[in-house]
Amino acid sequence: MNRSITRSLLLAATLGALCLTGVAQSSKSAKPVKKQAVELKDAKGNSVGTATIKSSGNGVEVKLNVKGLPPGEHALHFHQNAKCDAPDFKSAGPHFNPEKKEHGTLNPNGHHAGDMANFTVQANGTSKATVKDAEVVLGTGSESNSLFANGGTALMIHAKADDMKTDPSGNAGDRIACGVITK
Repeated sequence: MNRSITRSLLLAATLGALCLTGVAQSSKSAKPVKKQAVELKDAKGNSVGTATIKSSGNGVEVKLNVKGLPPGEHALHFHQNAKCDAPDFKSAGPHFNPEKKEHGTLNPNGHHAGDMANFTVQANGTSKATVKDAEVVLGTGSESNSLFANGGTALMIHAKADDMKTDPSGNAGDRIACGVITK
């Protein structure tokens, strides 16, 4: 009887060790994402273009190719949730802010990881712009500043320019286009 119990315990311990080894190896072998394409849609669900997010240095570079937007300067932010429910896109939540800082790249207390420079839409409603964000990564999703953390994030275009200082959103106005960022 003791022999049977000993064998069962040994078998259970061996299986448990094998499972833990597999979990440890799978987390080690998770490769960081280097590039992610995002479709941007307006409040009516129409595509207004794409953003290609690419690892760049310690952060990311966002290459926008958009159309059908109002001319002028617009804010671009990463938002907390991987949701873009029209018409107001409020499902995307606040700006991506894993370090719980205040808004604005000009804020002396630091800024949200999702805060980025403004970009300009031409008179014909198009823009091909590149914006960088050194505070986020694509990564594996396990990093606190990964755009894939906690199920992903959203890329948001706002109606107006960001003033780079007013908390919580820089007086950037309505959310006019949104794209979900997930693996």
